[in-house]
Amino acid sequence: MSEFILESKTRTVKGRKCYSLRNAGIVPAVVYGTGMTPELIEVDNNAFVKTYQEAGESSIVELKIDGKNSLHVLIQDFQQDPIADDITHIDFRVVDMNKPIEAYAEFQFVNEAPAVKTLGGTLVQSLEGSEIRCLPSKLLRKITVDLSTLVTFEDMIRVRDLIMPEGVEILADADATIAVVDAPRSEADIAALNEAIQEDVSSVAVEKEKKPAEEATEEAAK
Repeated sequence: MSEFILESKTRTVKGRKCYSLRNAGIVPAVVYGTGMTPELIEVDNNAFVKTYQEAGESSIVELKIDGKNSLHVLIQDFQQDPIADDITHIDFRVVDMNKPIEAYAEFQFVNEAPAVKTLGGTLVQSLEGSEIRCLPSKLLRKITVDLSTLVTFEDMIRVRDLIMPEGVEILADADATIAVVDAPRSEADIAALNEAIQEDVSSVAVEKEKKPAEEATEEAAK
């Protein structure tokens, strides 16, 4: 049994008539999967929002239909009204608990990098998450990334450095950088940057001064 359970009912209303469901706080949805005919269902809006906040898109949800059938699903997708932010439709994908699947898991950065705390560097995060492959029962919503290993500006955390649970394969490039700490700018660097900015500003000002003269010349030539 999944940690997350969501009740639903068979839906008979289709198309534009679904506005009556939405007005009543009910969201039209569809559940589908390999080897099954898609089923039209409806779920309570508040119940879905609560489930999504807890389960996200990378946790198995036990979807009950009419209080009888229970399906193991992922929240595959949902649409929202661009103005009111109300959820207007949901897609649930049935998964086979005995076959590996792929899903996205976010990186959860924990602890503080010593190179930031003691050396005054700036943390740079290059990746926010990665696709993973595993059995549905082993799905992860988040992958822990320990920043305490970033002691110097030469240190970096790559995908290959992550310790994944048994049976979970991370699909990102093993050599891809997840996080590093950049050294703080020196006074010379800051001075050079300020000089470059001033030169850019000066060149823009000169360009603006030239334009009226150029326009006058063009008028005289006509």
